[in-house]
Amino acid sequence: MTRQELGDASTSMTAEGADLTMQRIFEAPRALVWAAVTSAEHVGNWWGPHGTYSIVEEMDVRPGGKWRIAPAPGAPGIAFAGEFLEVIEPERLVRTGSPDIPGAGPEGPPAVETITFEDLGGRTKMIWHVRFPSEDVLNFSLAQGMTKGVLEQFDRLADLLATIG
Repeated sequence: MTRQELGDASTSMTAEGADLTMQRIFEAPRALVWAAVTSAEHVGNWWGPHGTYSIVEEMDVRPGGKWRIAPAPGAPGIAFAGEFLEVIEPERLVRTGSPDIPGAGPEGPPAVETITFEDLGGRTKMIWHVRFPSEDVLNFSLAQGMTKGVLEQFDRLADLLATIG
């Protein structure tokens, strides 16, 4: 079980075993960060790497509710989907998540994502912890460029927060 530090100057990313933990402080109040992460209106504007736009096909933020985010028509990338397991607004989300490729069928259990939003008095610390089904699945995801995608995604979220705040 090797620990890998994968972040940059603004986003901490640590992979260890089957766990990936990402942490960033956003210059926005917690309620705004919550809204940007849970609102279909906003998620498509920051989900994915620079130069992409995503379509939020479903975002039913309640326990048992489903979510699905896909690349815009003609854009590269794959869809991701899952189910919300726990919702404590504006403090904590727990959901499943996995690639959603029509016709490919399930390849195993989804990852479980726990996202917490800590109020820092006008700023927000977001901790996004992902437990992958196995260390091999996490390593595969990292080899596909997940680190770069997450860092760019969080930069895009920070930019969005600056414009809607």
